[in-house]
Amino acid sequence: MSELHQDLRLLRNESDAATRKEWNRSVPFPEALFDRWERARVLGFGEGSSLFDSVHVLGQVQVGRQVWVGPFVMLDGSGDRLSIGDHCDISAGVHIYTHDTARRCVSMGVAPILTGPVTIGSGTYLGSQAVVLPGVTIGSRCVVGSNSFVNRDLPDRTIAVGSPARPVGRVEGDGEDVQFIYSDLA
Repeated sequence: MSELHQDLRLLRNESDAATRKEWNRSVPFPEALFDRWERARVLGFGEGSSLFDSVHVLGQVQVGRQVWVGPFVMLDGSGDRLSIGDHCDISAGVHIYTHDTARRCVSMGVAPILTGPVTIGSGTYLGSQAVVLPGVTIGSRCVVGSNSFVNRDLPDRTIAVGSPARPVGRVEGDGEDVQFIYSDLA
């Protein structure tokens, strides 16, 4: 084993021990090397926002204050503007796209690429692995369930799940009094 390899292993072990002590977690080595809040500042995200090093940020992406962007997220503003409000959580593996090449592909290059802006309102939670398509607006204080496929607008305070995402409830109240009220699905 080379000296460099030994040094990297030692650094990895020390970094992991420090991360476990401070945050009670163990993350992949590259994630531990970089400051998530500094990266957000460099990208022009709002105050207090953070994103993991594994997040892809492409094109026109605007992110508000106190937004948490989890690992392995795709924020693709390459087709149009992607805007995320304040106090949002974008969970691990979420993909948000402002362009779609499917029609161009199946038309053998004849149909144009579909593009459209995406807006995520303030106080909205996107569950792990959710996918948001071009032209979609998700209102403020919404909850989108894990693995949901959002291909149409969701009004403020909507709880939506599924593929495609369908409203199943509403967010009511404010502050510590927030409640999730689910529709009768019977």
